[in-house]
Amino acid sequence: MRILADENIPLLAEFFAEQGEITRLPGRAINAAAMANADALLLRSVTRVTADMLRGTPVRFVGTCTIGTDHLDLPGLAAAGVQVASAPGCNARGVVEYVLSVLLTLSERTGLDWRQRCVGIIGVGEVGSRLAEVLRNLGVRVLCCDPPRAEQGAHGMLSLDAVLAESDVISCHVPLTRQGPHATGHMFNQARLKALRPGTWLINSSRGPVIDNSALSAVLAERNDLQVALDVWEHEPTLDAQLVARCALATPHIAGYSLDGKLRGTAMIYQAWCEFTGQPPQHELAGFAPAAGCNVLQLDPDASADWQLSRALRWVYDVRDDDARLRAMLAEASDQAAIRAGFDQLRKDYPLRRETPCVRVGGVATEAAAALQAAGFTCQPA
Repeated sequence: MRILADENIPLLAEFFAEQGEITRLPGRAINAAAMANADALLLRSVTRVTADMLRGTPVRFVGTCTIGTDHLDLPGLAAAGVQVASAPGCNARGVVEYVLSVLLTLSERTGLDWRQRCVGIIGVGEVGSRLAEVLRNLGVRVLCCDPPRAEQGAHGMLSLDAVLAESDVISCHVPLTRQGPHATGHMFNQARLKALRPGTWLINSSRGPVIDNSALSAVLAERNDLQVALDVWEHEPTLDAQLVARCALATPHIAGYSLDGKLRGTAMIYQAWCEFTGQPPQHELAGFAPAAGCNVLQLDPDASADWQLSRALRWVYDVRDDDARLRAMLAEASDQAAIRAGFDQLRKDYPLRRETPCVRVGGVATEAAAALQAAGFTCQPA
């Protein structure tokens, strides 16, 4: 069995070495020519795969170690008899922690208490539903919009325009769809961007084209009341430097880039591969992943509950670091070719990042314990 894989997928050898010969390439270098001698593809979101690309190749399995599948031609691959697997929910916790860090940062910059703001969540799948649960447990008012789920009978769903009319914060967690009654491409067009409430915080960690980036740049040039945090970009890895400059926070598509999320994605695709080949799994993630709870954070027991929550969340993930790295890369890049290379390098060299359930927090004040536990931490009393 010949396996062609994105070089940035962790634990490839640990899970797949016994399955056949593994060839690793940068995700953007995996093209039709590279697929010609492969039986299986293991990918991340940067590699586009269509049925035409696989025509005449022996590929019969495509596994993407990501939540999203918009980079795959699902109807075409199904018609060609190619089995496709993804990893829904693998990095949901990391994205939730990204959003929490954005809220903390914008709160500090604006002087507005993020826990007193109404958060509108657009897309209530694996990520959006977890974000809604965490925020509600932290006492935040949450409104949800997900038309497909509303049609399936989900309760409490509002229309997009109703959510925009009431929300102080908008966080996008939708797949990218171009067709159909609930298409998400340019969901945030110029009209909707202009109609955002004064002082709105807009966060997109789903897919870049969900927001019309050109329209967003124009609106931000006119409205300095809006605070925008973008992790995804319409034409990435090509970036509009002017739009980046107008964003309050800008990061290189790393919202879900926790180590735990990446490892979970590989494990999920391995399980799907075993089902496809009809063999019992020989490995489990617990045999390779670092132990949960091995990271310990000691807090000042005399500090306020709000400080303890902020300190713990920032210790796990601080969006300001990724924002600074992206802006530094852009400052040094001489042209778009350098920007594209720099964008991918930031993702390839991403520093180690664990998730809140992997952290034990000590010195917890009694009044802070509930909030820390709601955010996912294991607490030890002061």
